[in-house]
Amino acid sequence: MGEVTRILAALKTVRPSPTCEEYDLHHLVAQALEKAGIPFTHEAHLEKGARIDFLAGTIGIEVKKRAARATIMKQIGRYLDSASVSCLIVATRHGVDLPAKLHGKPVYTVCLSRNWGIAI
Repeated sequence: MGEVTRILAALKTVRPSPTCEEYDLHHLVAQALEKAGIPFTHEAHLEKGARIDFLAGTIGIEVKKRAARATIMKQIGRYLDSASVSCLIVATRHGVDLPAKLHGKPVYTVCLSRNWGIAI
């Protein structure tokens, strides 16, 4: 199983509560990655002014409770410009529509509230 597939499967086990804050989401994601045996760095520095929530090898993971699409696009564009990131997974509390590729690199999205089987 590819590393992206393993990370996506791990993220699909995260079940945030409706009152979960962003730091709680970070904790839940870290637990899911650890349980799946996926090594990562939390708050990884990519380049000056760019720090991503998680970096698992060259796979970036950005966690958002909520943010406007334009804000997320600008932020993830900086991450994808880094040679340290081969692709990006955006895990959000609520879904966000992102392109499948940005800056020539794959982008995956996971809506964490859908892991309950419904969108909250």
